Amino acid sequence: MVIAVDFDGTIVEHKYPQIGKEIPFAIATLKKLQAERHLLILWTVRENDLLEEAVEYCRKRGLEFYAVNANHPDEQVRSDQTSPCRKVRADMYIDDCNVGKLPDWGAIYEMVHNRWSFEQYMDMVHGGRQQQKTSFLKRIFGK
Repeated sequence: MVIAVDFDGTIVEHKYPQIGKEIPFAIATLKKLQAERHLLILWTVRENDLLEEAVEYCRKRGLEFYAVNANHPDEQVRSDQTSPCRKVRADMYIDDCNVGKLPDWGAIYEMVHNRWSFEQYMDMVHGGRQQQKTSFLKRIFGK
């Protein structure tokens, strides 16, 4: 799979423009996913020197990305942009701004490795004990 990964709040604690402390197991999990032949793209709002700092932070810890803010490592930046594309094409996006926030990296690994949705993960790991709530739309429209 191609997996786009955010930096601030996902790999490291959110301290932008500084680099926060690593979120436990983030880099180790991403390296394990790479070892399983997943392509990782760093997908972040960071640009220029701040982006280079993030890339170097990961590189020093043994994590190299397939591409950075691009679909392919050879993509060229247009003259009117600071990165080749605004949104990269990926099979999965790992970002702390997900609905429901970021699961821990152990859960993320299990979901990617087993190709589970979050619901499948909850069923497999917690035996389906998650509370079933009626959706907001069903409560409003009664359907």
